[in-house]
Amino acid sequence: MKKTLALLLTVLLTVTALPLCVSAQEDGFGFAVASDLHYNPPRAELEHDIDDPVFWYANRRAAMEDESDFIIDAFLNQCAENDGVDFVIVTGDLIDNGRANPDQHRYMAAKFRDFEAATGKPIYVINGNHDLSDESATDRPLFKEIYREFGYDEALTVDEKTCSYTADLNEKYRLIALDTNPNTASTEDDMDSARRSWTIRQAKQAKADGKYPILIMHHALLDHMPLQRIFSHNFIIRQHLTTADRFADAGIRLVFSGHEHGSDAAMHISPLGNPIYDLATTSLTMYPLSYRIVNVTDGEIRYDAATVHAIDLEALTAACAGYTDAQLAPMRADLNTYAKDFLKAGIRYRLGLALTAEKIGIKASSPLYGPVDKAVTGLTDLLAMPLYGEEDSAEAVGKRYGITLPATSCTNGWDLVTDLVAAHYEGEEAYTLDSPEVTALLHLAAIAARRIFPATDGRLLTDAADAVLAANGLSGEAAALQTRTETEFGAFNPAEYLLVAVASPLLYGFAYDDDDVNDNHGVIPGYGAATDNLGNLQAKGTTLLDRLTLFLTLFTTYIRKMLGIA
Repeated sequence: MKKTLALLLTVLLTVTALPLCVSAQEDGFGFAVASDLHYNPPRAELEHDIDDPVFWYANRRAAMEDESDFIIDAFLNQCAENDGVDFVIVTGDLIDNGRANPDQHRYMAAKFRDFEAATGKPIYVINGNHDLSDESATDRPLFKEIYREFGYDEALTVDEKTCSYTADLNEKYRLIALDTNPNTASTEDDMDSARRSWTIRQAKQAKADGKYPILIMHHALLDHMPLQRIFSHNFIIRQHLTTADRFADAGIRLVFSGHEHGSDAAMHISPLGNPIYDLATTSLTMYPLSYRIVNVTDGEIRYDAATVHAIDLEALTAACAGYTDAQLAPMRADLNTYAKDFLKAGIRYRLGLALTAEKIGIKASSPLYGPVDKAVTGLTDLLAMPLYGEEDSAEAVGKRYGITLPATSCTNGWDLVTDLVAAHYEGEEAYTLDSPEVTALLHLAAIAARRIFPATDGRLLTDAADAVLAANGLSGEAAALQTRTETEFGAFNPAEYLLVAVASPLLYGFAYDDDDVNDNHGVIPGYGAATDNLGNLQAKGTTLLDRLTLFLTLFTTYIRKMLGIA
């Protein structure tokens, strides 16, 4: 019986490793992928929104709303001039307020129509959560009507209940555009068994027709930050690993997504050893103003990040009054650097609003509100101080408590935090858990703890930290990750435990990329390349064993600490 099962498994893995029976494509093709355009009409005049000497018109979303129309134009111009781009894909959130503004969708469709007419390069779209809902002015039938020329007119199949469709990209590749969005205005997905089954049927039909399937969707298929399903579940589909298994085994290898506004590439191996790659693309109109260029042959798929470096400033200032030389000069010199500083200003404003006891899940009526509010206020005060200097700096305060800050290029704690966030959006985060930047942020938490809680009851602080973690859904593996932070950076007392608990979602959500897939520039096996299913399964098993060993070690370390065992 065992020999028979082993033989069947070997045959099954061998069959799934075989490429489709189509002739090799020598020349290949290329295309551009953009996501989350978030078009906003420019205001007639800039308004003072935040306290910043240059970026006073920035917003809590850190999106370049007034410049968005001109960034989109520059992107389309770059695609028009790039002979390696045969078509363009947009993975949702075309319009920032698209649910209430169908005329803005019509404006974008006209822009796309002009691009196609001038270049002969088709555009394919799928909706995002900002684009429509069944209870708003822009519903699904209207979205499909407005964008009928950008995938729907030439579709082989269109799902009646959603905006999903399929279309042939060329003689050998078929696009599966999957609508993952709910019927309401929620940012969460609505990926159910019907949509999953529809996608699998289309992938199998593509295989039967001799086509390779490429999938696009707005929500992520795979985790693009550690434990994304826990930290930010609104950005990834439910039952994502089970769905990824079934998609991979149905023949889908390449997926493009958006929604989370970070540039990241992730890979998953199914139980049968089939790989699937999800390439999330950042928002085009936020730093780093980037999109993907993808080149495909049967043997390999090569992807690179491209950036919008300049926009038509004359058209911008003609449309929107109020820009100053302090804004236009750096935009003219280096638009991407300007976009990063704009992002950092917006993120600081947003985090300043979000870092309160109430915002992180502790109600004013809770007995734990006092220590949490004190901890958050103390941390934000420290973040605003200069990092380095002999007096009135975080470095000087740290010396009083025997804490040394590592050298970084940042000027203050907010600069440090917003750099970590910007790195997440850009992709290829260089900040590991032992990098100077992450270490500095954790040491700031330790300094704040020793300033604020010199003689507070330890049990109260431990309970408060546990409440913060629980309010943010940080349990299981995430709690182990938080314990790992304590172990690596020496946060052992209850006050430090509380401050690290407050900082953990930021650290692990934005600063840490723990996979080996290059986010912005990489090469993955093409659809025609043979798949080493057994080798993939062996590698997957090793990874799972390593993680299990790590978490068991963390768990025993935590128990020993709780029991006071050295």
